[in-house]
Amino acid sequence: MQQTIVETETQLPLGWRDRLSPSKLSSIPGRYNLPRMFRQSGHSTKQMREHGHGSTKGISALQTSFRVTDSFELLRTRKWSVFDLQYLVLASLTTFSMWIMEPAAPIIKTIIGLGYLTLLFMPITRQFFLPSWPIWTYLIFFFSSRFIPYDIRPDIFVKVLPALEDILYGTSLSNFFSRWNHPILDVFAWFPYGLGHFGLPAICSAVMFVFAAPGTVPMFAKSFGWMSATGVATQLFFPCTPPWYERLHGLEPAKYGMQGSPAGLARIDALFGVDMYTTSFTTAPVPFGAFPSLHAADAVLEALFISYCFPRLKGFCIFYVCWICWATMYLNHHYGVDLLGGGLMAYSIFYTVRKFWLPRPQAGKLYRWEYEYVEVGEMKKSKALDEELGYGPMGAGKRSVDFGDEFTVLDSFRHSRSSSGSSSPRSSRSDRSNRRMD
Repeated sequence: MQQTIVETETQLPLGWRDRLSPSKLSSIPGRYNLPRMFRQSGHSTKQMREHGHGSTKGISALQTSFRVTDSFELLRTRKWSVFDLQYLVLASLTTFSMWIMEPAAPIIKTIIGLGYLTLLFMPITRQFFLPSWPIWTYLIFFFSSRFIPYDIRPDIFVKVLPALEDILYGTSLSNFFSRWNHPILDVFAWFPYGLGHFGLPAICSAVMFVFAAPGTVPMFAKSFGWMSATGVATQLFFPCTPPWYERLHGLEPAKYGMQGSPAGLARIDALFGVDMYTTSFTTAPVPFGAFPSLHAADAVLEALFISYCFPRLKGFCIFYVCWICWATMYLNHHYGVDLLGGGLMAYSIFYTVRKFWLPRPQAGKLYRWEYEYVEVGEMKKSKALDEELGYGPMGAGKRSVDFGDEFTVLDSFRHSRSSSGSSSPRSSRSDRSNRRMD
């Protein structure tokens, strides 16, 4: 007698191989599709096809083309969104700043504007001047604010910040820290306030460009520029006197046209015998821009970005923020409440950028050129995406998958044909039977 014994293994109730096939994955909605991640790093879809989705060169390479027609083609095929209104705001603010700036020189200003437009349309320069546009706008806005007519400006607040200082801290922190001074302390405060504030943004950008995920530096530049421009606008609409004014003039009303003061930085000029700060602070465009403190805001934003990209440097970042905050009060330039306002402004901007647009660092990746894909933002887990992809056995609870994990899955599938097959799931057990004849 012959018996046929058929041994079969348990099969999944769903056709998971079909659901994970490239044809199924290609129908995923565009907002979840992998190319969206690469577009966040500033590369067009055409360039991604040329370099390949999985090519490290595709997401970390720099533009080398001078062809303006490439930018026109990019604008023609671009899917515009509400976030593109930022460029309209930047153009309006830049035009306003150039318009009120003296001398008039319309021809020179027109040439400058056309020159910058040319830089924006050439791919090789656009990758730098487009993300940094908010920074240039902030600098022009800050410089030209001196030309805003006095009669349309709001009154200058003299007593608000000292009163808030007493309410929040019970004393004037600025007067407390600036009560005693010494040449050693002057130099110690000068390093972060007079040097680090101006040079550290460029240093942080260079470090993050090499060692952070591709697309981090453009987000840092935009955050820095928008935050600084917002700070200047706040200082113009809410002008407040700094601590040095209280020391020189008491609480008497302030008037536009009064000169600024280098305060404690005058001791640095006297120490080195060089006029580095006296003239520039005396003729500052915004002498009554105490609140919010952009020194504190810039330091907090830099610390948040650096500690996000390099967690091991978090301790140094905290130290630097405390260092420059102490220096601003020691040199008699800011109240403690100014530092609080600047820090909150920086954190709110960083939190928003991190949640939606900031590329995530990946473990084991030291340089930007090691990234094969970029995960953007901190998106929440979604059950709807699981249902669209069909993950989980029938009747079982759907496994909630992070969007970043989905991007990883999609990336591996798009390379499954060119790889050895390890990135593509295989079924070596289902639909297989062994027959034995006795």
